[in-house]
Amino acid sequence: MDKLKQIEAFVAAVDTGSLARAALVAEVTPVMIGRRIDALERRLGARLLHRSTRRLALTEQGAVYLEYCRRLLSDLDHADNLIYEGRHTAAGHLLVSAPAGFGRGHVALHGPSFVASNPNVKVSFDLNDQVVDLLRQGFDMAVRIGGALDPTFVAIKLASNRRVVCGTPDYFQRKGIPRTLDDLARHNCLAFNLQGGQHGGWHFRVGDKPVTVRVSGNLECNDSELLHRWTGDGLGISWRSTWEIQGRLARGELVTVLDEFALPAYDIMAVYPQQRHVPAKVRFFIDHLKRIYSAPGYWTSAS
Repeated sequence: MDKLKQIEAFVAAVDTGSLARAALVAEVTPVMIGRRIDALERRLGARLLHRSTRRLALTEQGAVYLEYCRRLLSDLDHADNLIYEGRHTAAGHLLVSAPAGFGRGHVALHGPSFVASNPNVKVSFDLNDQVVDLLRQGFDMAVRIGGALDPTFVAIKLASNRRVVCGTPDYFQRKGIPRTLDDLARHNCLAFNLQGGQHGGWHFRVGDKPVTVRVSGNLECNDSELLHRWTGDGLGISWRSTWEIQGRLARGELVTVLDEFALPAYDIMAVYPQQRHVPAKVRFFIDHLKRIYSAPGYWTSAS
């Protein structure tokens, strides 16, 4: 028989003064309460209660044991409440990984408003274009854009995103509009070059088949904002995420080409290790970002 149920029966019998009333509290029969107390006494090898048809009385050993039982049950209730509050009230230290450019403009930027509404949370951001090992490096979650996801992680979509080829209307007027993937060889392609980066090529889809196209140009950089600026200055074309350029697309400052070959989705995701109870600090921060990203006009005004 469960030790905790035995202890609960003993304490309830003392508190209510009878097996019948203790049974009502536990929603079992008085016989079951009696059996649990009997089992407890047999296990301890000591009598805890003197029982008669009229009343219950603690033995000397029972009175000592009762103090420890009350303390045990109180500590269990306290532990349960801590876990419950941890799931419903954000608290603690939240460690978040995100890509440098996106993290700077769209993740860490919203940290102050999050801690303002969740004052018991401290947030640390690691903005790095390398894919970090969340478990080994101790991160609670990461924000990632496209790419393969570890099946042992949970991925929550934060916002839609695609990778597209873009340039200024002036550039395309001067250099022509690429109609096929082969046409990219005749254009100045501004590539991201972090440890190989886009040296491996730009990725597309022809029908159901993924295709990689090697590109070249006279400027490359490992800073997304600088590539974005060069593209806007009409110096060449680039393969960018729509989150970076939606505002400039809406204003006509940039246009996309080769859209029929674009990858179908390169979404912005929140990623965290699978666990039975996701900490409130993680859930609340994900919800915070989703609310911001879904606000009308957010992406067009942010780029």
